[in-house]
Amino acid sequence: MATKIRLQRRGRKGYAFYSIVIADSRAPRDGKFAEKIGTYNPNTDPATVDLNFDRALKWVLTGAQPTDTVRNILSHEGIYMKKHLLGGVAKGAFSEEEAEARFAAWKSNKQSGLAALKVKQEEAQKVETKARLEAEKKVNEVRAKALAAKKVIEVSPEVAPVEPVSEEKEVSISETPAAEE
Repeated sequence: MATKIRLQRRGRKGYAFYSIVIADSRAPRDGKFAEKIGTYNPNTDPATVDLNFDRALKWVLTGAQPTDTVRNILSHEGIYMKKHLLGGVAKGAFSEEEAEARFAAWKSNKQSGLAALKVKQEEAQKVETKARLEAEKKVNEVRAKALAAKKVIEVSPEVAPVEPVSEEKEVSISETPAAEE
């Protein structure tokens, strides 16, 4: 049986999440499968992956072909790194303990990089929030000044004494009719 590691769609319209399954390559997308090895939810930030590492590694070592998306997921989880290191052990390049140490170092390095990225995103979000708050304060100050000026204008006519209207002298302007040609 030609096996594939692929995604099986679940969820509702517009909010899909996926099961990572081992299936015959000829089976339909949401059809029969041999084994479910995990889930993938791309709707969260970052995407949530819950994977049975040992079973996924077993299937990759047996020759199951992953789809492009699943290959990326397996690579990020370290399945292919582990396969690479196990190949080195089989060739005698280094011992299994050294392979485990290298894998642990790779995993911790990846985790620290992701943690640093998360901290950087949080700091950027704080800076953006602070900038938005400052901009909103400026807009509120401008509105408050405009409102205060408007109130001063409304209050001024009532408080100011009414001046008597002086009669203006009537100025007569003589108009001459235009000459017709």
